[in-house]
Amino acid sequence: MMKEFTCIICPNGCEISADIEIKEGGGSLIRSIDGALCPRGEIYVKQELIDPRRNIATSVLVKGGILPLASVRLTNPIPKARIFDAMEEIKKCSLTAPVTAGTVIVENILGYDADVIVTKSVPAGELQK
Repeated sequence: MMKEFTCIICPNGCEISADIEIKEGGGSLIRSIDGALCPRGEIYVKQELIDPRRNIATSVLVKGGILPLASVRLTNPIPKARIFDAMEEIKKCSLTAPVTAGTVIVENILGYDADVIVTKSVPAGELQK
């Protein structure tokens, strides 16, 4: 069976085809992978077939800051199936200004090796309109 992937690892966005054999009782065997312009494309396809992972970028509320929100992201991707669970945990967070980029607000979210970190500093002050 042929499966098509668009690699999201680098800006090339390679269109990759993988010839996969589905085994009885589950599991699969990759016969061939074509279309990857760099080695990361092949790694990406294998990861997508075994354990698809994604990163999250979102924002959290900031109290007493010149902006109402601070952007945050995960330091490592987590299993795709757990994205909504992670978002529920992140939604529980709120910060008080000043907020500094790089600050960890949730360590090891859902028990994975991924922290939630602030990516935009928000100084204390009156909310800008």
